[in-house]
Amino acid sequence: MAEKKERPIKVVAENRKARFNYAIEDTVETGIALTGTEVKSIRNGKTTIAESYADSKDGEIWLINANIPEYLQANRFNHEPKRPRKLLLHRKQINKLMGAVDREGMTLIPLKLYFNERGRAKLLLAIAKGKKLHDKRETEKKRDWGREKGRLMRARG
Repeated sequence: MAEKKERPIKVVAENRKARFNYAIEDTVETGIALTGTEVKSIRNGKTTIAESYADSKDGEIWLINANIPEYLQANRFNHEPKRPRKLLLHRKQINKLMGAVDREGMTLIPLKLYFNERGRAKLLLAIAKGKKLHDKRETEKKRDWGREKGRLMRARG
């Protein structure tokens, strides 16, 4: 029998500013309920999740403000680009996330939108707390010092 090739994880959209603006406590991999034209549009790679966040409504978690552009080859059955999308989680996970948001003042921020090995669209959701300005400056100083230290070590030999 011929062996099936494993598909690598294909990252489609990444929220690179999230790690700078938020202190990330924990991450959860979630499924995302999409229509057919949304999946095809995501595969094209023009999706953005930079300004998006997740919120709870009626005991469910929804991804809000994620931009998945319309699929050009679809006709009248196209989707709305910024519609709220339901995130697929177990009840225990939903309760944990909603508890963190309600009690501890955390925020749910999407970090990555990707296709897993089986070709399913997944979202890496982070439980995060917003950083203050002085925390951001401290992070920037550490990053600059790490870069400078690397340069010094290379120059030294």
